[in-house]
Amino acid sequence: MALTIGDTAPDFEAETTEGPVQFHHWMGESWAVLFSHPKDFTPVCTTELGYLAKIKPEFDRRNVKIIGLSVDPVDSHTKWASDIAETQGAAPNYPVIGDADFAVSKLYGMLPADTSGDAGARTPAQNQTVRNVFVIGPDKKIKLVLVYPMTTGRNFDEVLRVLDSLQLTARHKVATPVNWKQGEDVIIAGSVSDEDARRAYPKGWQAPRPYIRIVPQPS
Repeated sequence: MALTIGDTAPDFEAETTEGPVQFHHWMGESWAVLFSHPKDFTPVCTTELGYLAKIKPEFDRRNVKIIGLSVDPVDSHTKWASDIAETQGAAPNYPVIGDADFAVSKLYGMLPADTSGDAGARTPAQNQTVRNVFVIGPDKKIKLVLVYPMTTGRNFDEVLRVLDSLQLTARHKVATPVNWKQGEDVIIAGSVSDEDARRAYPKGWQAPRPYIRIVPQPS
């Protein structure tokens, strides 16, 4: 069954390019981004892993750990890393899970439960549903699920933008409007009464409609 927002992210043990991990223990009190790939040595995924390596400091700054997954063994990931470094200018500087037994892919609903056989004999098209991004909070709950087709590279700048929104709205009773970016105005959450909002925002708010109460982003 597909995982949805609010579900507990399944825990698992797996081998990675940086050694064995137990997922929840590895996360600790951090946020996490788990992103998956249908096959090593595929062109779009190569660009994604390289770009993510370049912007990893932005995730570090937000207390977000990154972990990749590809439906191939760890030794294949290690060989792929050389290609990524040469063609993209940066090799993965985060762990990448070897999921040749499909265990994590099936646990996260990215492949059917009856998937079996030799991972090396499978084509990327057979694994095309393994193109997900899961954002997971420190409470181990899933906060965001994105699913991309194989022909469209993922926008990890957008993932950072969503993380900024998720972390802000976890601390304050606000929501972020369309195309919001860090530092821009936000919307007082609908669950907050006008009375409570006046206490939180004594200078008031702009309200083009009673249900749209706009205030500066809380610090």
